[in-house]
Amino acid sequence: MGEQLSLEERFQAYVDGENKVEPKDWMPEAYRKTLIRQISQHAHSEVVGMLPEANWITRAPSLRRKVALLAKVQDEAGHGLYLYSAAETLGESRESMIDALLTGKAKYSSIFNYPTMSWADIGAIGWLVDGAAIQNQVMLTRTSYGPYARAMVRICKEESFHQRQGYEIIMTLARGTEAQKKMAQDALNRWWWPSLMMFGPRDDDSPNSARSMKWKIKRKSNDELRQEFIDKTVPQGLFLGLTFPDDKLKWNEERGSYDSGEINWDEFYEILKGNGPCNKQRLNDRIKAHEDGEWIRAAANAYAEKQSKRKETHAA
Repeated sequence: MGEQLSLEERFQAYVDGENKVEPKDWMPEAYRKTLIRQISQHAHSEVVGMLPEANWITRAPSLRRKVALLAKVQDEAGHGLYLYSAAETLGESRESMIDALLTGKAKYSSIFNYPTMSWADIGAIGWLVDGAAIQNQVMLTRTSYGPYARAMVRICKEESFHQRQGYEIIMTLARGTEAQKKMAQDALNRWWWPSLMMFGPRDDDSPNSARSMKWKIKRKSNDELRQEFIDKTVPQGLFLGLTFPDDKLKWNEERGSYDSGEINWDEFYEILKGNGPCNKQRLNDRIKAHEDGEWIRAAANAYAEKQSKRKETHAA
């Protein structure tokens, strides 16, 4: 008989065979912790991401725009729910994940620490931010952990709607008055680089990326995803007559791809440290929302406890 495989080797062979890992399956502790960190941060990003857009619900330029934005913000809350539920299957409580967010221990996407200055920013978030999210998340529908992969199927469908909604807003502005065109261009100028930062550090500076790809949690590297996003998004902006705030951006015929300038990584890491334009505001808003919702959680828990006791009485 050949040498017996270790648990880790059998796990890797299972993943390499494109099988889904389920909650009751054996998994390396590092795999479990990596997933908890990634899924919970993803959930936090969905919930915090509601804040910059909700800021514009009362100021949407028409009833149609308001209804669409309300639906989108509601979708983001649902995405957070799916993802917290997926992380809970790994043995992490929702309370501990939310506590990590509210105490500043957990991270969320750096993009949500920028302010929404005009209605055009809502379009830019849909087009660029959700577009970048889709680029990253489509591969997660094939991630090796089953509950995460299944949650991402619905999330990606809804994010596609959000991206089209945002692009339609920018298209309307770009084809409108001179003032509206300037709004669209200004929003693109401010959101382009932060959107590219969403894919994370350069591959050489991302210590977790290689292991996540080995375990098939991720399917592509940060730089691969970033380049694909640039190649898809630049033609969309050029079609609208907009220009990108990167004087090194140009088509490379030989590579069949766009060359681009360097991201301001100092800015990226400062935001991760909590020093972005809206870091403190976003965290304070989440804390307030959590505290304001305490009575709802208490009522729901009391009702659930009452129903449980009623069932026990009937069973007896």
